[in-house]
Amino acid sequence: MNNPMGTISRLLHLSLLTFATVCVAAEAPRHIPEVRYDVPRDSIILSDPAVLADAKTGMYYMTGTGGLLWKSRDLNLWNGPYVVAQPDTASWMGANPHIWAAELHEYKGKYYYFATFTNDNITIGKTKDGTPIPRRASHILVSDSPDGPYHPVAGTDYLPDHRPTLDGTFWIDNGKPYMVFCGEWLHNEIGTMETVELSPDLSKSVNSPDTLFHALDSPWSREIRDGKETSNRVTDGPWLFRTGTGRLGMIWTSWIFSSYTMGVAYSESGTLKGPWIQEKEPITPPDFGHGMIFRDLVGRDILSVHSHSSVNGRYIRRPTFWQIDLSGDKLRILKKIN
Repeated sequence: MNNPMGTISRLLHLSLLTFATVCVAAEAPRHIPEVRYDVPRDSIILSDPAVLADAKTGMYYMTGTGGLLWKSRDLNLWNGPYVVAQPDTASWMGANPHIWAAELHEYKGKYYYFATFTNDNITIGKTKDGTPIPRRASHILVSDSPDGPYHPVAGTDYLPDHRPTLDGTFWIDNGKPYMVFCGEWLHNEIGTMETVELSPDLSKSVNSPDTLFHALDSPWSREIRDGKETSNRVTDGPWLFRTGTGRLGMIWTSWIFSSYTMGVAYSESGTLKGPWIQEKEPITPPDFGHGMIFRDLVGRDILSVHSHSSVNGRYIRRPTFWQIDLSGDKLRILKKIN
């Protein structure tokens, strides 16, 4: 990742390596390490860290790629990891799916687990250079407790099965629940940000997905392709929020050459329908991305992302928290929480 992304094969290698090799725990939950206690946050290796601040229990629950759960009372020292996801192994996911970008959401008295599942044993197509594309899609699990265990809300699929989709997140728009997700660029060389309406009980999607914007709409994400600088194709990690003025925004991540970086888009209509206008500059420094926002138990708005570094040829990601300001018309990053 220290070299710019060039050919399709190199970009494919980067995409797969980024999401797969950094997350050993995603490959085999039965081989996870034993639960540890009072682990400093900066000692945890975790991609796509998503935090639920639960006032009922007075606890923070952190999950992400790998699908495991960490618990804390102060955001600094954590206990874990715990196995909480119980997907249907008789479904297309198989006995041991990869789990990416898990999130926890409280909704109508229950806790919902949005995550991307991949089964490498099922191929749904090939990339432009002929590399097989495994079946991959976001799905929703549910529990009565933030501790889990989380089981599928239903057996039906939420997203199309003929193309790879990922990073599903949750949003309520005009009183209706939606999943916002990424259409992976591997399918047709154009990464998308999309949404699909969910049934009131989150058991199924009720229509076909709508495209919100394309990766190519971003003025800040770039790559080298066929020897020329051009727009990057990757869409990753959507998260919706509202500013103090009621403005609807979305943080999402792509690449600036070899640097994983996060930007912001705002909806002119204040709804998911958009149109979505991309900010000209990214919001994080290079090598930080896949963010989400939560309000901590003392009332601060926190941006959770992972840092992204290469150590001896291995990609390492760790949870990083920034205090942010949402009181105005735009998201502003204030300071890193150490």
